[in-house]
Amino acid sequence: MADLALIIDEVRASRGFAHKRDIGSVMARLADTPAVPGGTANGDDCAVLPDPSGDGHLLFAIEGLVRDFVEAMPWFAGYSAVMVNLSDIAAMGGRPVAVVDALWSDGEEMAGEMLAGMRAAAERYGVPLVGGHTNLRADSAQLAVSVLGRAARLIQSFTARPGDVLLMAVDLRGAWHDPYPFWDASTSAPADRLRRDMELLPQLAEAGLVDAGKDISMAGLLGTLLMLIECSRVGAVVDLDRIPRPVSLPPGDAALLRWLATFPSYGYLLSVRPEHAAQVAARFIEADIACAAIGEVTTGSRLELRDAGERATLWDHTHEAFITAGACHA
Repeated sequence: MADLALIIDEVRASRGFAHKRDIGSVMARLADTPAVPGGTANGDDCAVLPDPSGDGHLLFAIEGLVRDFVEAMPWFAGYSAVMVNLSDIAAMGGRPVAVVDALWSDGEEMAGEMLAGMRAAAERYGVPLVGGHTNLRADSAQLAVSVLGRAARLIQSFTARPGDVLLMAVDLRGAWHDPYPFWDASTSAPADRLRRDMELLPQLAEAGLVDAGKDISMAGLLGTLLMLIECSRVGAVVDLDRIPRPVSLPPGDAALLRWLATFPSYGYLLSVRPEHAAQVAARFIEADIACAAIGEVTTGSRLELRDAGERATLWDHTHEAFITAGACHA
């Protein structure tokens, strides 16, 4: 039985939660900027723009990586910067078109490592790296990557409904990159499998089986869910004992906390109508990706945790905003 009070205190104090909460102050300063005609509200994994062709939507995403990670693991940081952007596109039911980057380093050696990682990811996922910005005379390493994609039908953060089944889909065929909370099921996987697995999300969207969800981000599973329910203005309950996890994960609260804070290379949280949940889960399981119903969407505004008959509130987004400041942004 998990110590729910401990879990709640540690999750709320986590670095991932702190980084996501910074979004609120940023959006407060941008709240009155003009919106793009035909676009959607902030809060999704990508900005959504009208496709000039009139067929579907353009998706535009960007990710910046923290400096300590870039400097400690420049190759993997480059790889991850591309990978997480492609995950954002897939999370919204899209397919990537092209990637650009902006990097800073003190000389060519670290820049070369970052570029090699970006190139490896772009080649393995089959997405062109088409340009960017480079500064080799900076006093520290920094990296940001942006991607353009297209979606015929969207998976969004605003469409979760009370009664939906919460599905967690995660590739458990990986390992941690210590000391960072990254579960890497990508760098050693066959390229054709990576591409097929990314294709599952747009296929589910286009089949009308999924319209609400997010990829699991630096805020971990629970932070990602909190962003989703806040944008959808609903509540949720999560059963901790139903969360898919690596077989190597030992029992106990410390191991569970580590997994809850993990940023997986392939991990999605989907809010699915009950009549579609079994079919959606089967699509992932057929691809050897773990997928399980871990809870449900509720009315109200509380994110609650359940375990062994106990139930406790992690957050109430009506009383304490998580990422919102009059608008959502992710």
